[in-house]
Amino acid sequence: MLTMLLSSVTLNTYATTPFLIIAFTIISALTWLLFLRPNSAQRNLPPGPPGLPIVGNLLSLDPDLHTYFTSLAHTYGPIFKLQLGSKLGIVVTSPLLARQILKEHDTVFANRDVPAAARAATYGGSDIAWTPYGPEWRMLRKVCALKMLSHNTLDSVYELRRNEVRKTVAFLYGRVGSEVNVGEQGFLTVLNVITEMMWGGAVEGKEREGLGAEFREAVAEMTELFGKPNVSDFFPLLARFDLQGVERQMQALVPRFDGIFERMIGERVRGGKKERNDFLQFLLNLMDEGDSKTPLTMVQLKALLMDMVVGGSDTSSNTIEFAMAEMINNSEVMKKVQEELEAVVGRDNIVEESHIHKLPYLRAVMKETLRLHPALPLLVPHCPSETTTVGGYTIPKGSRVFVNVWAIHRDPSIWDNPLEFDPTRFLNDDDDGGANNKWDFSGSDFRYFPFGSGRRICAGIAMAERTVLYILATLVHSFNWKVPEGENLDMSDKFGIVLKKKISLVAIPTLRLSKSKLDLYK
Repeated sequence: MLTMLLSSVTLNTYATTPFLIIAFTIISALTWLLFLRPNSAQRNLPPGPPGLPIVGNLLSLDPDLHTYFTSLAHTYGPIFKLQLGSKLGIVVTSPLLARQILKEHDTVFANRDVPAAARAATYGGSDIAWTPYGPEWRMLRKVCALKMLSHNTLDSVYELRRNEVRKTVAFLYGRVGSEVNVGEQGFLTVLNVITEMMWGGAVEGKEREGLGAEFREAVAEMTELFGKPNVSDFFPLLARFDLQGVERQMQALVPRFDGIFERMIGERVRGGKKERNDFLQFLLNLMDEGDSKTPLTMVQLKALLMDMVVGGSDTSSNTIEFAMAEMINNSEVMKKVQEELEAVVGRDNIVEESHIHKLPYLRAVMKETLRLHPALPLLVPHCPSETTTVGGYTIPKGSRVFVNVWAIHRDPSIWDNPLEFDPTRFLNDDDDGGANNKWDFSGSDFRYFPFGSGRRICAGIAMAERTVLYILATLVHSFNWKVPEGENLDMSDKFGIVLKKKISLVAIPTLRLSKSKLDLYK
């Protein structure tokens, strides 16, 4: 899951020896001759800013890529090109063009241009995010969306989610009146929910704060490497040298997770036929059953676990943090959410996941949060398997295509007062208290598609929706929240493969439920 950032860093920094300088010069010249020199097939490319020889537009990219791309769209239109070393980048910033890529030409754009960091992190690109479109990807998609993350499977492991959310409330109960890093606690809650569903393991007791911070730091390092500018990606002929050490850094991080996977798998295998109701057992059973055409391998199994731990925990916890910050920053929104919870759950009852479908306003809060703060602001870049025409322009085979969903979600021609946090825009006019379906997560409306669209739409939507809504409902129903005295709430974001709050949300919880009811969470 990589998007490309680049600050003004000179490429010569990475050539630390005369040999590498000479090699870089020769390979750059060959790159120019083979890839960058204009040819007849490139005459109908989209417009774009002029670039330098060899490096193209690399040195002019702004680190906040989502806002930078948005500003370029104002100059060059809803589709434009950037020359990123030997790679051609195409950026689209309109619902019409997004539809052409993700629906009309969905099969052509269903592949990925796998970055070096992603290959190192996902066992050679063996996960559902980076596997090429084809039989193996379809098998992984079926395993995830139709079996492992289906509604029936998620229902069967509800107790695991319930237990972890209750542990979080009990932890916060002991911190009432004190400052809490909401993002960190949200991350740890989601991580524990995921690991409990995967293999029945979680971080508990005194380890909660320390180990939670350690895990979050490890995931943050990994996602930062996904978004780090890497010469190997821009000039594939230089990839073998790993000039910036991105692969080496990723390979140092991966064992921290792989060791856990190996231990859990080993314990399960040595445990014989003792059946467990979790994802790991489900995957091991699939391996035993086998598929004559496209069997699930151990490498793919571990890559799926890596997707769940890294991708699932970071995206969901950041959404929870943004949503909590928006509600704290908009007292009327917080009040409406709490009133809805009181009406549905009861002032002195505790939230159950079964309440979620009766909370249309809270669901609208989640949707509005993902409109303003989409988890993946540029989605996961697509790569056409053949040269295709989009918006009247030629998109060459092998290009890296970015869909700027962040900009589309803030387009004033689509949204009234686009920068205002207003959940009511997601409520149906005739809403009768049921689950609101306006602007859903299906990716069918290209004015709002925070989880992507088409064949490569996120496989974990059902789990993300349940987890985020359940945790938000519980946090807001159990406690009142405020920022520390004298501090202002900063809502700015930090670009990366996963969008994050630039400044972590620190808030103080105070009791809403009676002590006797909160005791139920212990």
